[in-house]
Amino acid sequence: MNKILVIGPLPEPTTGVSLANKVVVENLNKNSGYDVDFINTSFDKFDESLGKFSLRKMFFYLKLNVFSYKIFSNKIIYITPGQTFFGILKYANFILISKLLGRELIMHIHGNYVGKEYRLLKGLKKRIFKRLFSQTTKGIVLSESLSGNMSPFIREDQIFVLYNFVEDYLFLEERVVLPSENNNYPKVIFLSNLMEEKGILDLLESFKILEDQGVKFEAKIAGHIDANNRNKIDEYFKTLKNVTFCGVVSGEAKKELLIWGNVFVLPTYYEMEGQPISILEAMATGNLILTTNHSGIPDIFKDSVNGFYVEKKNPNSIASIVGMISQNSDNFLSIRKHNVAMARQSYRVDNFISNLVKIIEK
Repeated sequence: MNKILVIGPLPEPTTGVSLANKVVVENLNKNSGYDVDFINTSFDKFDESLGKFSLRKMFFYLKLNVFSYKIFSNKIIYITPGQTFFGILKYANFILISKLLGRELIMHIHGNYVGKEYRLLKGLKKRIFKRLFSQTTKGIVLSESLSGNMSPFIREDQIFVLYNFVEDYLFLEERVVLPSENNNYPKVIFLSNLMEEKGILDLLESFKILEDQGVKFEAKIAGHIDANNRNKIDEYFKTLKNVTFCGVVSGEAKKELLIWGNVFVLPTYYEMEGQPISILEAMATGNLILTTNHSGIPDIFKDSVNGFYVEKKNPNSIASIVGMISQNSDNFLSIRKHNVAMARQSYRVDNFISNLVKIIEK
């Protein structure tokens, strides 16, 4: 049996990367004949300053090096590194030991910032950054447009595309028809970490505009609140009448939320964004998507086919489209049904794991 070591964050907190790693660990072991072990690199405090240096983080990641012994008993090392200098540096020990022992080293990049960080770095930092990423034998990116993140470090034939997935429990049953009563007015969902760059402040301001205009809508917001913006966000929640904060949701609570909604909004301009799993989850549960033309999103989303683009950092753009939907909600049922069919065909966990195994075995 092939032995593989997964090194990267696992829930909690839940992010796109930690969820993907959870699915890899659970399904490679169960469905593909791999003996999977892992080193969980999740930091216990969520904040927006991902990839930034702090003494607390430094000591946390230094302690993780004690688990390097696991590399000796695994032939394949699968790492989901950070995208900044410190984001990759914290994996340096694992990377260099894997290289020294001649292990197959696979790096899966969940974002679109590695290439930019490399261009911005200078001197010794740039050389270290390149040296660490160049040790990989295979690089995985989330979609075709993101392959440039690995091209400075490895050959083109070493770079592979692996699209994200929707967990099986979220898919609507074949016989389920989207209920007409869920199409009378916009029921808006935001399901992501409540970070400024994910567009949460723009979205909340758009709700204020809609309420001032008397537009009928409801909204539910779910996710971790970034500590740096808690006061601003809490102030919005106190004043907005049609908006409910659900906290962090998972499992059936997340499914119920997604099925409750009919419009999913992610007005992101997050620098490290890749291909948000939350968009795929919203498609699978029959939501119309409002999002930005950003990072790898155009590889999974087409304007007027899966929903509509909104402008970055523009609450009026969001409010305008939600207002349009409120006046013509029945006209968008076909888009919602198309999203369900598209997700069911293209974004199953089985497809994700099967394609990952093909990459591993090449």
